[in-house]
Amino acid sequence: MPRPAGDTAADASDPAPATPAGTAPADASASWRALGTLVQLVVTEPHRLDDACRLLEADLAEVDQACSRFRADSEICNLPVGGGRPARISPLLAEAIAVALRAASLTDGDVDPTVGAAMSAVGYDRDFEQIERIGPSIALTVRTVPGWREVHLEGQSLTMPAGVRLDLGATAKAWAADRSAARIASRLGCGVLVSLGGDIAVAGPAPDGGWRIRVQDVTGSPADPPAGPYALIAIRDGGLATSSTAARRWQRGGDVLHHILDPRTGLPAEPVWRTVSVAAGTCADANAASTAAIIRGRPALSWLARLGLPSRLVDATGAVFTAAGWPDETAAPGTATAESEATQK
Repeated sequence: MPRPAGDTAADASDPAPATPAGTAPADASASWRALGTLVQLVVTEPHRLDDACRLLEADLAEVDQACSRFRADSEICNLPVGGGRPARISPLLAEAIAVALRAASLTDGDVDPTVGAAMSAVGYDRDFEQIERIGPSIALTVRTVPGWREVHLEGQSLTMPAGVRLDLGATAKAWAADRSAARIASRLGCGVLVSLGGDIAVAGPAPDGGWRIRVQDVTGSPADPPAGPYALIAIRDGGLATSSTAARRWQRGGDVLHHILDPRTGLPAEPVWRTVSVAAGTCADANAASTAAIIRGRPALSWLARLGLPSRLVDATGAVFTAAGWPDETAAPGTATAESEATQK
């Protein structure tokens, strides 16, 4: 469970507004871009940083080769499956798909990996940095996605109907953060924090006071002071993830679109929440919950509370709601906060 952290530090988000809030004097960090997002790596033993960077770079290159929807040579774009015929896939892609199917099961289908075709139809058909932010109108049609229950995975054997296009974007970065943090900590014997676009996983011995992370819904530079309400928290294990309807957005005609689709319609979810941040036992589980909360809208508050997942939700007006023991907000001047019914005394 996240705990309040004692002092302020810089925040960054790319695209999610959760990031390591500075490093302790004995820690070392590095950042670069991969998987179309900002990568941040922190280790508790500075002499291990170079080795940790090499391990993480190799891990992310493997994940990109297996899972990228935007690479013509990726494994997922060349799956020899369809029409109910099973195909053997690599262990890495099998693990990634298994995580996606688990997320679908845990969220009653809110996080569905079969939205690939629908994602392309709303304009997210290439790396986000290559998407034209403002463009002409497109036909937005309610469509039924194939559904995650049509995807069958047994070990490395994958079976699904013809025409199904998988999109692991809702789960792959969080899973990759979990995977790499655990592998680096095991290999190097130090504490590790891996952040992929704000999806954060930690492993190994935590620094004194835990890993300090600042969460806010306004994106910005790590050197900037917080804008609006924010939470400075500390975690010792597991993961933290933020999902947002405000970061990866583009406009087609009069429609403002974003990358979190409701599988019931094949269209972007209603932007009830600007951001949802969740802490859980793994970053993958935190991300599944935060993404599902965006799709569920207002009922997500009570759902997260029932699950006992510490959560922070910011609505379209900027009001902040918390559930299941999320630490109190630190409000910037001129801002307002609100608690969820689940946490009001």
